[in-house]
Amino acid sequence: MQPVRPRELVRYSLFAAPLAMAALPIYVHVPKLYAELGLSLSALGGLLLVLRFGDALVDPLLGRWSDRLPTRFVATLIAALALLIGMLALLNPAASPIPLWAWLTVSLILVYFGFSLATIAYSAWGAELPPDATSRTKLTATREAVGLLGVLIAAALPTVLAADAASTASGLARFSWVFAIVLLFALFVLWRLREVKVVGDHSQPLLGVLKDRRFLALLAVFALNGIASAIPATLLLFFVDDVLRAKDWEPVFLVSYFLAGALAMPLWVSLAARLGKVTAWGIGMMLAVVAFCWAASFGAGDRIAFLVVCIASGIALGADLALPPALLADAIEKQNARDQTGSYFGIWTFATKANLALAAGLALPIVSAFGYRSGEPASNVMALTLAYTVLPCVLKLCALALLWKIHRRF
Repeated sequence: MQPVRPRELVRYSLFAAPLAMAALPIYVHVPKLYAELGLSLSALGGLLLVLRFGDALVDPLLGRWSDRLPTRFVATLIAALALLIGMLALLNPAASPIPLWAWLTVSLILVYFGFSLATIAYSAWGAELPPDATSRTKLTATREAVGLLGVLIAAALPTVLAADAASTASGLARFSWVFAIVLLFALFVLWRLREVKVVGDHSQPLLGVLKDRRFLALLAVFALNGIASAIPATLLLFFVDDVLRAKDWEPVFLVSYFLAGALAMPLWVSLAARLGKVTAWGIGMMLAVVAFCWAASFGAGDRIAFLVVCIASGIALGADLALPPALLADAIEKQNARDQTGSYFGIWTFATKANLALAAGLALPIVSAFGYRSGEPASNVMALTLAYTVLPCVLKLCALALLWKIHRRF
């Protein structure tokens, strides 16, 4: 196969920006937007729970379907059109006879379908295109760096575009049209990218890829490490508000975290080339552990110290984003299963979503059971601190131990 040329690297990676731009509003802004429009919190919570659970479960099916479509671009095109329509509807709720809950349901089904299929097909395309392990790392790192820049854009634009400081809805509506333009442009650029998709025997069972022991071992490390990373993400704003007492610094912490992750990508590409992907990923895990162990001692006013932690953990985030998908692509190559790449990434995407669900399901009840109450710094904030810092470190170290145990397979 031909090596990935710089122009192809740009063509491929650009599509990561609109995908990342879509993710943040879906999980952060939409619940608040529809609550302000009059949808009850109980109805909203139940609806989101059912739809997100269904979204995760359907990923293996979408992965298998993407393998059966003629090309990865066809799958990406179908996904992008559904995502485009869904996002425009979701962020521009119409005042019509249609009940608000029905509008939200249909919009989210389109968004979840489009986002999931696009993520799976796009990731599989990235695993198939590079001809060697080093190129896979470079391509994955570039894609994830562009994705992090997309997150930063999505975090800033709704506020910048809002009619006034209190008008979140107008900012999101205008953001949706900017998103549409970026998505269509990235899709047009992607259209000219070559493919090396293998069309093979698709008679394998739906979850047949789970027979691949190398994949199962890597998936276990990925899931354990993913939960460890998702717990601080779930508790971050609580920690900043009630432990550091630094609510006004939230944007600074978030921007420094994601920007550090994007800028650190060349570092992880270089380390992976010199030391191997497994060793480089292990170094990233240890960096996160050291940073969060230090954060366990923080209290009110430790803003600069926590900013350093955000930068260090953001650098570690780069390893978590760039290296596991590249290792998965290597595993698929070693298994000679390139005709099932979409199926592999369908299960991988399911695991990613399960990490977020498990993190919220573990962290929030734990801190509540030990007496922490949001917005009450006089409550047991030590429980929050330990859950935010120590629990992720324990899980990271377990993931690191498992990674070391299986490293010879890669």
